[in-house]
Amino acid sequence: MTMPTRLIVDTSPITASGRDADLDPLWRAIVTESRARSNDIHLPISFAYAERLCDAYPEADAAIVRVAILLHDTGWARVDESRIISEGFRDDWRRSRVRYEHERHGCDIAREVLPPLGYDDEFIRRVTDIIDGHDTRPESHSLEDSLVRDADRLWRFTPAGIALASGWFDLTPAEYARRLRAEIVPELLTQAAVEMAEAELCRAESLLKTEQLA
Repeated sequence: MTMPTRLIVDTSPITASGRDADLDPLWRAIVTESRARSNDIHLPISFAYAERLCDAYPEADAAIVRVAILLHDTGWARVDESRIISEGFRDDWRRSRVRYEHERHGCDIAREVLPPLGYDDEFIRRVTDIIDGHDTRPESHSLEDSLVRDADRLWRFTPAGIALASGWFDLTPAEYARRLRAEIVPELLTQAAVEMAEAELCRAESLLKTEQLA
């Protein structure tokens, strides 16, 4: 059962909120890591969704969610790039070794970049608890964990996400869109994410002509 929200959910096309300048130093600290596996596209879009999810669930600790989603996939930069596609997006990809590796490396990167920016040990522990297992752990441990997991998935429903991920999985955009509806929507943990995903996927399918180009 998805987590309900009492608030109206913003399902309009995703844009930057314009209120994230406070994290500019952290973005600049992970420029190198953003170049792996198209993180320079994935992370900003996922971050924008995370901020919208925090608006829908104001009881969440937004600071934890925002930093965790910003850093969650940085660990891919320390995985052999040839293995990212060959192991991370083929066969039993959800249990591939590289997915565990990128989580572990992501925690290492968080512990490296956050202390110089003034984050304390408890904050860093809460962030790394989310990063560690965000792809491989079957259950969410907190509201903040759930929002990060949903934001990580929501980017896939955008035209950019479909364009990139369909190539990683060697699928056509139409095939990947069908997979999103059949497999990923049911994985979403919050009502807000489901509403955002369904609205975004309808727009993306129309734009990408997935019915005509099926």
